[in-house]
Amino acid sequence: MDQAERLRTIIKMNRQDNSQKKIQNQDHPKPAKVIAVTSGKGGVGKSNVSINLAIQLTKLQHRVVIFDADFGLANIEVMFGAVPKYNFSDLIYGGKGIRDIITQGPMGIGFISGGSGIPGMGNLTKPQIEYLAGCLCELDEIADIIIIDTGAGISDSVVSFLTACAEILLVVTPEPTSVTDAYSLLKILNRTPGFGNENTSIRVVTNRVGSEHEGAVLYSKLNAVVKRFLDIRIGFLGYVPEDRNISRAVIQQTPISIQNPWAKSSKAFERLASVFAESTQNQPQQQGFVQIIAGLMNRKM
Repeated sequence: MDQAERLRTIIKMNRQDNSQKKIQNQDHPKPAKVIAVTSGKGGVGKSNVSINLAIQLTKLQHRVVIFDADFGLANIEVMFGAVPKYNFSDLIYGGKGIRDIITQGPMGIGFISGGSGIPGMGNLTKPQIEYLAGCLCELDEIADIIIIDTGAGISDSVVSFLTACAEILLVVTPEPTSVTDAYSLLKILNRTPGFGNENTSIRVVTNRVGSEHEGAVLYSKLNAVVKRFLDIRIGFLGYVPEDRNISRAVIQQTPISIQNPWAKSSKAFERLASVFAESTQNQPQQQGFVQIIAGLMNRKM
């Protein structure tokens, strides 16, 4: 039995054990919804979208945890102005529990720092896999939604996360390089074995646009090329306007949705969260984070 299969077996046993413990209260947690926020290139505001979407979803009474999967760059903790004591590598290699490595950000939003790089998850030992599975099962008790802030670009790590996730938000700006790189990312996904377009929702967020109309036109241009050349479907979640207040908020390490809730960008993030929450309310429950890890390990076999 390979490592990914062992992880799936351990997951099943852990869930059955949790279910038996909680059957009297009928309080067995559902798997958290997992969203991957990504982009074809860096510098398009991907982490800002992740953080402010998390804040607005929290205002809608969802429990949110952000996983910073841009290993080594630590954007989330810098933008939150927080210093994590532990990171994801401490969970795998340091014997820490999942609750130990979750740092509390503003409004009670938890985040997991990716740390400075994690050596081959496909090379984990059986005891490490068992410990990882047991810890990650706890995330279903902690969060309703897990936002994965992926690295930018088309690295193997990014593609692995996107292939494993059922919900993807693709951040695009009006810069020609952003659009072409976003298309390149979709092209690679389209060619990646194991990527199931029929089971994956990919929605575009147009960022730093001049107006709602400009955002819609930008999405339409990308969608037209995707329809013509790729066997893949994308949708449009919404837009975030250009807003100087965001730069000030980043410098002050306070998310715009908290620093200035009435800013036009904050209201845009509020709309994005509302549309997302409403659109996924009646969807079948997605796979939890622990299944995402199993998928990543399976790709490394």
